[in-house]
Amino acid sequence: MDERVKHTQAVLLSMLLDTIIFKCNQKPEARNIGAQGIANLLWAMAKLVDNRQEQTPELKEAVAVLLPHMNAQKDHFIPQQTANLLWAMAKLVDKGLQQTPGLKKAVAALLPHVHANKANFTPQAIAKLLWAMAKLVENGKWTPGLKEAVATLLPYVNPQKAQFDPQQVANLLWAMAKLGELVELHVVTSTFESFLCRFSDNPQLSQQFILMFLWGVMVCCARLSLAPNAIKKITCLKSTWMTCLLAWKIHPRTMKRINAPLPCIAMAASWLGRACPIVPYYQTTISKPQADFCDQLQSCMPSLKIEQEKSLNSLPPVDLLLSEHNMVVEIQGPSHYVSNDFKIRNGSTLLKIALLQRSGFEVIEIPANQLCSQNSMKLCIDQIKTRLDIPPQGMAVHHLTSDR
Repeated sequence: MDERVKHTQAVLLSMLLDTIIFKCNQKPEARNIGAQGIANLLWAMAKLVDNRQEQTPELKEAVAVLLPHMNAQKDHFIPQQTANLLWAMAKLVDKGLQQTPGLKKAVAALLPHVHANKANFTPQAIAKLLWAMAKLVENGKWTPGLKEAVATLLPYVNPQKAQFDPQQVANLLWAMAKLGELVELHVVTSTFESFLCRFSDNPQLSQQFILMFLWGVMVCCARLSLAPNAIKKITCLKSTWMTCLLAWKIHPRTMKRINAPLPCIAMAASWLGRACPIVPYYQTTISKPQADFCDQLQSCMPSLKIEQEKSLNSLPPVDLLLSEHNMVVEIQGPSHYVSNDFKIRNGSTLLKIALLQRSGFEVIEIPANQLCSQNSMKLCIDQIKTRLDIPPQGMAVHHLTSDR
């Protein structure tokens, strides 16, 4: 009977999707699909995908043919529909529909409406919008106007903080953490402090949202630890965070029992200075810029001991470890940044750097776009030599000698 029901549902869904495709391909007078209908349909398809609906060719085509009509109707969406649509776009991207055509253009068309309707968004819509924008960034879908949309929404968070429910708070804090340096530090700390104090003794969160919440707090602490003169703020946040952990009974030794993601356990244990109860497995990859730089560094300093993709204190593996000097070299590709300019670091990158520093390692970050030539690579190696108290001119002599 279950198989028959599933088959019937699949047939009905296929028919409905075919109808959407047919309607969208009609002339304007025959379509009869308005702004509300488009918003409802895209939200529904994102919900289906979120609930593990198979991404059939019909579903992908239905999304693709709806997007141009969304652009055409963009001036008719009310604030809630704008929030739902951006959430749907982010969810579809997150579930693997990045190659759905026109999606990036559709997102860009909606972002100006965030600014235009900034005073009309409810707390639920604000949390949904910020989550959606962070998800798009996480999946590499940086869009012009996204930075301005984030800056527009954030001032409306604290005045309405009492109206956010616990799950919305978790989504909001996760999003702010994921956006990293795109959000100004003083905004991050004030928002974290107000929400931490409010929910530290009365959590009503699922396991998923608890982990999102704690990861967000860790990133906030990481940002503070990387900023000058922030010791007092870190101490305050860490104290409140410990209160949360005790109240929720999820300090790292018990997180294993609730099947928490292993990297989150490892990072929480490292931040609190406790032994990690389990050793997480990390998939390692060596990029070409990393391999080339390692080879060049080794050729310049043959006696230097270099290890690649080494996991330290159960944390995610580092690119290059110079263990004899307690130094880590991270080759930061595009995935470490919010945008494509190799300047604004995301929350995951900031957290990893802070955790390595707390473990006693000096961290040197090298944006991958600085390794595009021998001259720029030489400058980076000279920087490392300076940190190691090795005269940088040695490399220049080496190159001059080999050239001759």
